[in-house]
Amino acid sequence: MNAAQVAAFQAGSGITPATLLTAIASIVLVLAFVWVIWISIGTFRAWHEGQATVFDLTWSTLRASIVLMVLGFYLR
Repeated sequence: MNAAQVAAFQAGSGITPATLLTAIASIVLVLAFVWVIWISIGTFRAWHEGQATVFDLTWSTLRASIVLMVLGFYLR
């Protein structure tokens, strides 16, 4: 955005575009962390009940963590 657009955005919203972008990125990362925890706990419960193996537990947690890592790289 050019200077006039930034000024109009800030006048209309009360915050800068960079602040809004940081807030959106933070919300996405928090939701991604919650998703990874949800996947990990769900797989752990399945393992605990005998419905999954240790390999399933490790692999699903690792895949979710890789998604989180890639998302964090792009949202930095």
